[in-house]
Amino acid sequence: MELRGDVERGDNDYPLCYLLILMQVESALLFETPAEICERVFRSIRPRTPAPQFRVSFKKFANATSTIRIHGDVIELKITDLLANAPSPILEALAVILLSKLFRKPVPAHYNEQYRRYLNRHEVRQEITEIRQARGRKLIDPPAGKTYDLGDLFNAMNVQFFAGGMARPTLGWSRQASRTILGHCDAAHNTIVLSRILDQPHVPRFVAQYVMYHEMLHLVHPVETRGSKRAIHPPVFRAAEKLFPRIQEAKAVIRQLCSRSSQRSLLF
Repeated sequence: MELRGDVERGDNDYPLCYLLILMQVESALLFETPAEICERVFRSIRPRTPAPQFRVSFKKFANATSTIRIHGDVIELKITDLLANAPSPILEALAVILLSKLFRKPVPAHYNEQYRRYLNRHEVRQEITEIRQARGRKLIDPPAGKTYDLGDLFNAMNVQFFAGGMARPTLGWSRQASRTILGHCDAAHNTIVLSRILDQPHVPRFVAQYVMYHEMLHLVHPVETRGSKRAIHPPVFRAAEKLFPRIQEAKAVIRQLCSRSSQRSLLF
């Protein structure tokens, strides 16, 4: 270590006084309450607006869900208790995301990256799954529909594509005839749900089979995580999906079936 003038410097050539100040700031931030973090973020987003009162609570949600609402001069944040012991920078990133959305500001990319990277950590994803299993529940109708039996659809796809080796998950029709979400696979509850919109005589059987096959593939090829990215339909999934012999016909029927909706139909 060498002295240059009156300022002591280290190997990284930063003034020691600067490093001490930085450490003090970082230490102060570590002891901020969630409400204080939110107030600081608010001042950075809306520096000319008096800071409102913040009410922050951690809730036992069934997923990694957090909400924000404004009531007069009070902003209320309800944060998943999954983050109750999260590092301060993660709570800050969430505060930036929620407040930016509340005031219709663009969310800085690095905060999104930081938050998503944390949620995609293996131990955090495992905790999310355990929370969903313990707290969540699926409100579905029995697999035997008016036109199609989901058990029959599953068995047919199981024999055709998986040599009959896939264990049968919980199957059910959705309560509502959704045109935007035609299928959903909930790995945490080992459940496949198809939209009741498919349980109609004018919907060809191969279309319902395609949606069932798509959801079954999620049990074989789960979501892939890389850093902050989550691939719901990774390349190996897409390659397997193309094995369905009438996939283009099925997609064409689905587009027509959902044409009344302004939103794109989704398979999860």
